[in-house]
Amino acid sequence: MARESAGESVLRRHMRVLESFDAWHPFLTLSEIAEASGLAVSTAHRLVAALEGEGLLERLPDRTYRLGVRLWEFASRTPGAVGLREIARPWLGAVHERVREHAQVGVLSGRDVLYIDRVSTRDAVVNATLVGGRIPLHASSSGLVLLAHADATLVDDVIAHGLRTYTERTIRSGPELRAHLRKVRDEGFAVTDGHIHPESRGIAVAVTGPGGSVYAAIGVVVPNDGVSPHPYVELLRRAAVGITHDLAVAYRPDVDERTHGIRSLVRGSRRSIEYLESLDADPHDAPLPGCSRHDDRPADAAVVTSPRGAASPGPCR
Repeated sequence: MARESAGESVLRRHMRVLESFDAWHPFLTLSEIAEASGLAVSTAHRLVAALEGEGLLERLPDRTYRLGVRLWEFASRTPGAVGLREIARPWLGAVHERVREHAQVGVLSGRDVLYIDRVSTRDAVVNATLVGGRIPLHASSSGLVLLAHADATLVDDVIAHGLRTYTERTIRSGPELRAHLRKVRDEGFAVTDGHIHPESRGIAVAVTGPGGSVYAAIGVVVPNDGVSPHPYVELLRRAAVGITHDLAVAYRPDVDERTHGIRSLVRGSRRSIEYLESLDADPHDAPLPGCSRHDDRPADAAVVTSPRGAASPGPCR
């Protein structure tokens, strides 16, 4: 049934179309999009056509639609997710090498934790998280870490919207949630024993950003076998410190504001990053080696240094 609102913006309606897709429904027909978004079929048809025209949706030969690759292009430019993922990946991999189960990084997104990266072993314990997937803050160890350091109004909002129950161990009430959050703040880590699946245990710690506030959570999902969580906690804390250090390098205040964003998005060799920072905007607009943008000589008279060190004429474009 359509649930359109007269006061709803056009942008919000486009977002409803895009939000119809998820990990369980990556391909949808027009009628399925209309049903999932709550829009009339005629409205959905118009919005889908506009999104397809911009490359945000793609239509397949079987008349189904999927999210367009241009969304990935936009997403790859956000330091908040992709940049953090690039920076955290080596540390996440190191945690996984020790744990050999699941290691993951999540960020706060509304009343959920949004997982931006995960490394898993094929025969690891059950884990409900997906890269790009969400879990309510109250139900996961990463979510509890993020919520424990969030504004009190968010805690009130989470409780007001109801606490979804996954197992008999899931946090079920406001007082219980507040008690868990106090414990997380006191101990500096969160543990959820069987809160989402009886066989699984989540353990997470906070990652602080350049300003000292909590930026993300790094955690593991391991068997719910009752062993002490402290070895996992210490491993995660070391990784969190490493990520915090690398974030500080990426967001250096002494770097020109125009270029420092490169470090927050790209993790590569030192020389590659320095080269990217030297460009005005587009690597394809850079002068060739040995050329200068301000060279007064004709292009065909420019000198390019060859690999052997000899000077030879070459084009500067």
